[in-house]
Formats: sequence, structure tokens, C-alpha cells
Amino acid sequence: MSTSGYELYGGTYCGFCGFGARRTGRRRGLEYKRPALQGINVSDFDQIRRAVRRFTEERNWDQFHSPKNLAMALSGEAGELVSIFQWMTEEESKELNPIKLAEAADEIADVQLYLVALADKLDIDIGQAVERKMLKNAIKYPPQAFYGSSRKYNESDET
Repeated sequence: MSTSGYELYGGTYCGFCGFGARRTGRRRGLEYKRPALQGINVSDFDQIRRAVRRFTEERNWDQFHSPKNLAMALSGEAGELVSIFQWMTEEESKELNPIKLAEAADEIADVQLYLVALADKLDIDIGQAVERKMLKNAIKYPPQAFYGSSRKYNESDET
């Protein structure tokens, strides 16, 4: 199967990120490049941010990437991830078959890519934001008071 000059393999195709695809040749005289993240440390948010920005710029898509649109796209991709698990039992959700696991990986990547794009658009450093939020959560949910509990910070022990 081909989509915009790319041959699909191993899962779904995301028009934003282009992952799950490999170059098959030329289309309309343009040679397609491999995905922007090839060869970088995908654990480094700054490298991912730069690669996503480059991918977007190469396609002149920044005009469509307002914070509102990116948040809506992020929500849509999160919904696609949820739909994989929608009718599964708890046990089924813990033991995905290889096809469902690949689908989940694709959707998680799509969510991450839109999240990185949104953070970049809002000039938010994801690493710093995560660090601040983890500190807030550590204060809000001390282990001695919340160990093994699913209650919220504003609920009493008796709830």
C-alpha cells in the first residue's frame, strides 16, 4: 500500500510525523527524505523538538500548527490510542498481540510528537516542566500517606 509516495509497513501512517513509512521513490519530481528523527537520540526532547520542527518546516505546515490545532490533534491521537483498548478486559490490555502492540506504539509516538510540537509552539521546555511537575506531585502525594492508594490528594483516608 502506498500513501503520498511512502510504502506502509508495521502499522498505521501519521501524516504529521511520517513514521511507520519508508521512502519508495519520487513523486511529482520531489525526492522524499527519510523520517526526520533517523539517527538522533530519541530520548533527548530537544533533539526530538528540532526534528519535529524541521519536519514541519520542510512541508510548510507551521501555518496549520496553532496551539489550538495542535492540542486538538493531540486529543485526537490520544483518542486513537484509547480506541485500541476500548473493549478489552483488564487482562487483555496487559497482554497485547504483536499487531495491537505495534498499533499502540504508533499512537503513543503520534501523541508524543504532537505534544512536543505543542510544547515547542508554546516555548515550554518539556524536561523542565516534567521536573517541576514531579516535584509538585512528590509534595502532593508523599509515599507514606499514599502508598498503594488511588485516592486523590484532597480526599481523606476514609474515602
